[in-house]
Amino acid sequence: MVISTTAGDRADHFLDCTFASRYVRNPVPKFMMPATSQPKEAAYQIINDELMLDGAPRLNLASFVTTWMEPECDKLMMASMNKNYVDMDEYPVTTELQNRCVNMIANLFNAPIGAAETAVGVGTVGSSEAIMLAGLAFKRKWQHRRKLEGKPYDKPNIVTGANVQVCWEKFARYFEVELKEVKLSEGYYVMDPVKAVEMVDENTICVAAILGSTLTGEFEDVKLLNDLLIKKNKETGWETPIHVDAASGGFIAPFLYPELEWDFRLPLVKSINVSGHKYGLVYAGVGWVVWRSKEDLPDELVFHINYLGSDQPTFTLNFSKGSSQIIAQYYQFIRLGFEGYKNVMENCMDNTRALKEGLEKTGRFEILSKDIGVPLVAFKLKDSSKHTVFEIADSLRKFGWIVPAYTMPANAEHIAVLRVVVREDFSRSLAERLLSDIDKVLNEIDTLPSRVSMKAAHVTATVDEVGNASEGMVKPGKKSVDEIQREVAAYWRNLVERKRTGVC
Repeated sequence: MVISTTAGDRADHFLDCTFASRYVRNPVPKFMMPATSQPKEAAYQIINDELMLDGAPRLNLASFVTTWMEPECDKLMMASMNKNYVDMDEYPVTTELQNRCVNMIANLFNAPIGAAETAVGVGTVGSSEAIMLAGLAFKRKWQHRRKLEGKPYDKPNIVTGANVQVCWEKFARYFEVELKEVKLSEGYYVMDPVKAVEMVDENTICVAAILGSTLTGEFEDVKLLNDLLIKKNKETGWETPIHVDAASGGFIAPFLYPELEWDFRLPLVKSINVSGHKYGLVYAGVGWVVWRSKEDLPDELVFHINYLGSDQPTFTLNFSKGSSQIIAQYYQFIRLGFEGYKNVMENCMDNTRALKEGLEKTGRFEILSKDIGVPLVAFKLKDSSKHTVFEIADSLRKFGWIVPAYTMPANAEHIAVLRVVVREDFSRSLAERLLSDIDKVLNEIDTLPSRVSMKAAHVTATVDEVGNASEGMVKPGKKSVDEIQREVAAYWRNLVERKRTGVC
């Protein structure tokens, strides 16, 4: 959740609504609870008027999150919002639907189901919670093994690529695990399995591979990672496992690339997370994590409660929540089936290719995303000497489009890109309209002064002043050239951070 700050009670901290004045005359305070009640119609109108200024979800091309579902599913969700998901005794059918979803996902990911190994899993509020749970399981198993061996267990680490989503950084910081990142390089924007295995040591609790990078949509080579790690484990005697973060790609690869080995077919893959609210085609608020077997989920992490009516095992960071998203996920599974999901994903890829071809025809962009991966297009300007992708992102907002512009992570920070996520509700006609608007934006910025050259001129002038300072031509105390360069770099980094809001 976004951290909010409090505000004092000032005269301008009130909401006035023209329509609501039919019901009430006094404005509503923004940051304090009103002293009196008001008609439901007025409350609705005040809130509805403010929400009009939000962006249109379907034009938000920054987000992977589902923004459209069928009306029948909407009805099911509304009917189940008042059911507490964790109250298994009172809502046993809802619990059964979750179990069915876990089984369907486990089968989709080729999990072993038999006497020797039986997969287990849980529903979560998203992949962030799922990753926290998977990470805790890895950490606890590693600690147990180290204790049995009589070795220190206070410095766990996890190996990832620098392209991981921020939830991995949260896990590392919240649960005191060192995050060892494989740096990216220009032209290679995912984790290199060879470099990742080189970074593994006896304190590594797992290596996290990404099936669908947030930055470019590319699938990391989990098969190669598995093979290299098997070899290293054999040489060292370690038991370093793999977790696959399939938040974006978990509901794509099984339907479009069934021969690709990335899941439980690989012996070192011990757990997989996937976002139901991304290409699982459910509104925001549902994720899943599946473990290869019960042995991969330490019993001590599972809590048993009985105050809701019966013994209920639970493994979650969250507790109470509505049942709507779980029911919606089950609806999508039985409504679409394998054939339906495959059709949706193929259509998304077709629209992705059409968008990519349209961008290439402009002659202004270089495509960074790959043909195999998540249906998105990541692209950069071939020539950024006069204008930047940030200007394009700003200008597109005038047409209602929300297209993120951002820089790549460590060792590729000088690469700035735009990214368009193609979801189920992004039709071919919308793709054509977006291309038309991008063309308009390009023509418009070509007529404007170069912001880049203006910034460079400012820097040059300031540097000249500093140079003259050494000759006594200006007052002492001016900043050095290095300091100026750092300030300019910090300026652009801050600008980028503001533009990155909503990238994931």
